[in-house]
Amino acid sequence: MSANNHISQELGQQSHTQKSNSSKNNNQQVQPQLNFWQIFNMCFGFLGIQFGFALQNANVSRIFQTLGAEIDDIPILWIAAPLTGLIVQPIIGYLSDNTWNFLGRRRPYFLIGAIFTTLSLFIMPHSPTLWIAAGMLWIMDASINIAMEPFRAFVGDNLPQNQRTQGYAMQSFFIGVGAVIASALPYILTNYFDVANTAPAGEIADSVRYAFYFGGAVLFLAVGWTVVSSKEYSPEELADFHQQETDQQQPLVENQRSVSQYRNGAMIWMAIGAIFTAIIVTQDLDKQLYILSLGIFAFGPLQLICSIKLANKNQQARSSLGLVFNVVDDLFHMPKAMRQLAVVQFFAWFALFAMWIYTTAAVTSYHYGSTDVVTQAYNDGADWVGMLFASYNGFAAIAAIIIPFLAKAVGIKFTHTINMFLGGIGLISFYFIKDPTQLWIPMIGVGFAWASILSVPYAMLSGVIPPKKMGVYMGIFNFFIVIPQLLAASILGLLLKIFFDGQPIYAVVLGGVFMMISGIAVLFVDQNKHTQ
Repeated sequence: MSANNHISQELGQQSHTQKSNSSKNNNQQVQPQLNFWQIFNMCFGFLGIQFGFALQNANVSRIFQTLGAEIDDIPILWIAAPLTGLIVQPIIGYLSDNTWNFLGRRRPYFLIGAIFTTLSLFIMPHSPTLWIAAGMLWIMDASINIAMEPFRAFVGDNLPQNQRTQGYAMQSFFIGVGAVIASALPYILTNYFDVANTAPAGEIADSVRYAFYFGGAVLFLAVGWTVVSSKEYSPEELADFHQQETDQQQPLVENQRSVSQYRNGAMIWMAIGAIFTAIIVTQDLDKQLYILSLGIFAFGPLQLICSIKLANKNQQARSSLGLVFNVVDDLFHMPKAMRQLAVVQFFAWFALFAMWIYTTAAVTSYHYGSTDVVTQAYNDGADWVGMLFASYNGFAAIAAIIIPFLAKAVGIKFTHTINMFLGGIGLISFYFIKDPTQLWIPMIGVGFAWASILSVPYAMLSGVIPPKKMGVYMGIFNFFIVIPQLLAASILGLLLKIFFDGQPIYAVVLGGVFMMISGIAVLFVDQNKHTQ
């Protein structure tokens, strides 16, 4: 038995023989197995998407500091990325669930996202001021999210359940390969092509600019390859393929929320948000806390909209009440396993965001002894961070091959636990390793954690959500990636200032602790499809 088949069975595949026989008697169509090259082609676009994403992660803090940002301001400047994902991904998921045209269901969004991300990558390294760079980050991240979100649902659509882990692992492999090259590009350009990695104050180095140009071209070509080389099944074919899978799941809206529940929820969330905001204003607290208070408040009006739509539905089905209602309603009716996986994701992505926004500042100050962005020491450190990010993504590509076999030996959940502990120990060790040339060693653990984060939760999730809502639920799942990033952007700077004298190395250590908490949380996920 292959490792992937073992994992799929563990995720709950085909547990009711009687229903399976009934489906056969009704001439249900069996979804075809895809061969290696078909899976390769449908996942290849992720190489390009991750190319852009890795360039962003490894270089945006550097760009912000080059344009005059202080260390304390970096988290709030990064807020564009997670906030954009929070808004864009469920919308794109819902729209792609309900799209079918000559390009297909998910592919139109791949293409649109790729075009705008490519343009953003070309423009961002020419930002003349800090606020323009922050705005370009917003546009870039929105575009990446438009392209990225449907790729997760694409695997769920095109692969039968016993091949989905293989599909997500293939995505993780391309994520690793793309990110290795992208993260290392400025270093490679400087050390092998004699491209300058320094520039006058307020200007972005040529090594960064050329890396962004190259990344834009790679992203567009890779996504374009998936668009032209892959096919999609029609909604009717998907409904037929997934009928048995749907039959095995209980309806997610058995206990539907009423008008009064939505209205009361709206009042509660708005009241809490307003009180929190008032406290921030009156006590003159850190301005970054407004992200949390206004985010809490904003969930109130969304529920109020739902109560109004539901009250005026005039016998219409809930599914016909529009995008806002259905996304919020589906959020309240997630399967139990999805709610538990949300906790796993929360701690994992808080850790990742801490790593992404603070590693450059941590390594340049703690290991290279410089916080001055125009010095050679700072820029050498920043280049080395790019290589470290490249290395963890390279190890992630290797880990993506190993994970299915590890899961066969110890189980899917314990596999994730092992990987998250490896990543946590790796980040914590940044504090204890003084020689920056040795920092690639902890990146082995970070790479295993990254590959696991990108594959295991999605493989577990795809087995418990309705196939017809694959896109919207993958988008909602992104909430639990985005919310911890918003929280990190809101409080990490404040925590460093209050408890750690503003030293960014401690943000990396805190990220390691949160990774290990995530590894513990996955052990409590209930994978029974019938438990809602």
